[in-house]
Amino acid sequence: MPKLILSLLLFILCLPVWAQPVTPDDSPIRVYQSDMEYDEVKSNLEMAITGQGMRITNTLHISEMLERTAADTGLEKKLYENAESLEFCSILMSYKMSAANPANMATCPLTISIYQKAGDTKNTYVAFRRPAMLGDASDVEQALLEMLDEIVEEAIE
Repeated sequence: MPKLILSLLLFILCLPVWAQPVTPDDSPIRVYQSDMEYDEVKSNLEMAITGQGMRITNTLHISEMLERTAADTGLEKKLYENAESLEFCSILMSYKMSAANPANMATCPLTISIYQKAGDTKNTYVAFRRPAMLGDASDVEQALLEMLDEIVEEAIE
């Protein structure tokens, strides 16, 4: 009996832990938290995005921009240790979104943000906007949400 209990305990401990958002399911922005290093999360995100056949078209260096302009703007409170947003596009999703309503092209490019809060380099956060579109787009919204979740989960697990 003790061997069975020990075996079950080891089995449970070895089960994969799936990343879960730290925001409510209906939040307009979905946020995940990880204790991984910032650069590792960014690299993993880049691989997860390109691994799905998409190309990162731009990287926005948010924390650098805020630091560079702080003195000129009077916005001197440091918000981030590191913060960047990766922009990318899925041709298939773009087509499906536009088919539901041509105005849905405003959803592109897709953006996933990576950041560490000021004073906290132990936690890295990954965030993206929850899809909300015009027209009969519930199926594509769900598919897009699942794709974004999958990219983030792959990056932080």
